[in-house]
Amino acid sequence: MNGIRFPNGLRLEQLRRDHPRRKFRCGVEEVDRWLSSKAFQNQKKHLSATKVLVDETGNIAGYYTLATGQVDFSDLPAEAAKRLPRRSLPVAVLAWLGVSSECQGRGLGRLLLAQALRDCWQAGKTFAFVAVILDCINDKAKSFYQHWDFAELPGRPYRLFLSSKRLAAMMGDDAGAS
Repeated sequence: MNGIRFPNGLRLEQLRRDHPRRKFRCGVEEVDRWLSSKAFQNQKKHLSATKVLVDETGNIAGYYTLATGQVDFSDLPAEAAKRLPRRSLPVAVLAWLGVSSECQGRGLGRLLLAQALRDCWQAGKTFAFVAVILDCINDKAKSFYQHWDFAELPGRPYRLFLSSKRLAAMMGDDAGAS
């Protein structure tokens, strides 16, 4: 999964105050509300980072938010926890991802996820983590992420994870796949 290319006329930018966040609608109120009222504030507080995909007129076609967190060793499946210390472990968190209603069906969600995972992989070269985790908002989202090899955490059917080993393999990084 090398260089992510977005369609002509779309560009990825760090969220700024002047982006038209309140105009964004993806069909899921919670996802819309996060972008319009919390994403920029959380970014200013260094709690998360949001990137927006904007069109030529400056409207937001989609976005994703990344953060860091921890997961307890006992929350991981046995195979993923093998040889890890028995304590809280660092994770990358895909906190939010949305595509505007007008742009759905064009593969932008797939491209945004690919870029978010690439960002996680790049960050993992400096700040180590054992997995990328996310919480699915509904069954449709869960199915989307499972196509990308995200798996359920035991006992938490809507919390999914992608091991750092699997992420490295997706990125073609044999050194990180050990």
